Amino acid sequence: MADERIGQIRNRIQLEEHNISNVHSTDSSGNYQGYDDAWSFDKFKQNFRVDIICLTDLELEFDMVGIDAAIANAFRRILLAEVPTMAIEKVFIATNTSIIQDEILAHRLGLIPIYADPRLFEYKQKDDEEGTSDDTLVFELKVKCTRNSKAAKDATDPDELYINHKVYSKEIKWIPMSNQGTLFEEGDIRPIHDDILIAKMRPGQEINLTMHCVKGIGKDHAKFSPVATASYRLLPDIELTEPVTGQMAQRLQKCFSPGVIEIDTVNGVCQARVANPRKDTCSREVLRHEDLKNYVKLSKIRNHFIFSVESTGAIASSLLVSEAVKVLMTKCRNMLSELDKSNDGQ
Repeated sequence: MADERIGQIRNRIQLEEHNISNVHSTDSSGNYQGYDDAWSFDKFKQNFRVDIICLTDLELEFDMVGIDAAIANAFRRILLAEVPTMAIEKVFIATNTSIIQDEILAHRLGLIPIYADPRLFEYKQKDDEEGTSDDTLVFELKVKCTRNSKAAKDATDPDELYINHKVYSKEIKWIPMSNQGTLFEEGDIRPIHDDILIAKMRPGQEINLTMHCVKGIGKDHAKFSPVATASYRLLPDIELTEPVTGQMAQRLQKCFSPGVIEIDTVNGVCQARVANPRKDTCSREVLRHEDLKNYVKLSKIRNHFIFSVESTGAIASSLLVSEAVKVLMTKCRNMLSELDKSNDGQ
């Protein structure tokens, strides 16, 4: 019984009615008598795995099993803030007679995700004002609103009355620098989405500007973040301590998210079973019912993380995690290098 209790503490986070227990990490030596929880590389290789659950161009869901929460959170933070992308950094406005102020217009342009592989570019030097073909992409936006001479006399819809009264991201055109025209084909460098509304204008109003796009990371500005969302949660674990039948089984099913609890007919009697605990949102609704809460044990598996990553489109979702791993490996190498220097100094 004691071994079972220790096993629960080591491997599960318990969800109780009014609190959550066993939240502290136990991945260290000497926490429990008879258990060697000291970290070892061989044990890590044996237990660690990554399972791809869903993969599309923009979305990725995968399980990372066998790691500590600190490592999982490091991956999340790197995905958000340290995987580089290309984004508009400087806007040179020649003409802007729209009602949008120059600063607001420049800010909106900076947040438009750009389709360009950041691995093919260098970081721009701080003292370099103009930029080069190795670190800068140049775009231009030239739009003028005019009246539609073919519009009906009784027309009231601006889409009929005016031409170019809505400025979309599709109007942003890439201007190759130096040898960029030979390195990239048409369509390789562009805004990811063509239908992002930038501004609205009326006849006589005009926008004429040039933009410089550079490489950066989300730590410097959110516009460089390659992900719209990057989050993780622990895999829920639901255990029925006793058979739940009849109307109680139906009430139990309603306490969880759809698909978590299924009801089977056994010898003519409805009986609840745990079908897919992964779908549970851990609301703990079942613990509010006095006649149901003693039939269920709720917990989360401590070292099983479900990652959900949504790319902005600048980098394919399949590449995001591998790029985050490279960043983490670079950090580890730098740390080891600094330790070697400090040891040499002693």
